Amino acid sequence: MAPPDNDVLWARSLHCSLGGTQALSGVSLGVREGEILAVTGPRGSGKTTLLRCLSGELLAQRGEVWFNSSPVHTLPPARRERLRRERFGWIGPDADLVPELTAWENTALPLLLRGVPRRAARTAAAEWLDRLDIGACARTRPHGLTRSQRQRTAIARALATGPSVLFADEPTAALHRADGAQVLRTLTAAARSHGITVLLATHDGEVAALADRTVTLLDGRRAGSVPPVPGAEGVAACSLSV
Repeated sequence: MAPPDNDVLWARSLHCSLGGTQALSGVSLGVREGEILAVTGPRGSGKTTLLRCLSGELLAQRGEVWFNSSPVHTLPPARRERLRRERFGWIGPDADLVPELTAWENTALPLLLRGVPRRAARTAAAEWLDRLDIGACARTRPHGLTRSQRQRTAIARALATGPSVLFADEPTAALHRADGAQVLRTLTAAARSHGITVLLATHDGEVAALADRTVTLLDGRRAGSVPPVPGAEGVAACSLSV
């Protein structure tokens, strides 16, 4: 079953268990192009697992994931990796910058790995660092940056590649509330100005309020969905793509 025409990302009945714990149980959703969708819920509700399945990093044992007309759930590992590299961006709760590289080098790194000429990659990196209000830190290595500046660099790195979909998993969890709010406002404004679809996982209601729409997970299910019948056949563990 192909996804609706107006959904850039679409999932149907995803089931996944990790370490013997059921992380997702029949989750379905659609995300429109250019939409900022917040996935909320308490810690352990399945938010990160859902984003990893939607991005193709994890394969659910049951269910479907479509990106435009591509069935992500049936793509070979090499094509899923290419999809993640060329069409998706990822921001986690930690910046994970390369300590030996400056802010602009960290930001430009994915472009350089694609074969983009160094001058063009540096220009793109500088533009995004400026938009995220840290252009003055372009020549600074991570140890000389504040936590907020490191996370902004990670966001610039994800946006500089021009992703169709940006997955943001608790991207401001490590920041103080004021810094986090400012970073999120900058991220959402940048995504809207460039028509980037964003899936934002958060347990913070104030963060979710910046999104266009919100879905909530509880115990691996969308809030309000019917629990599985007791005694139903168990779900095998997800397999991590290579």
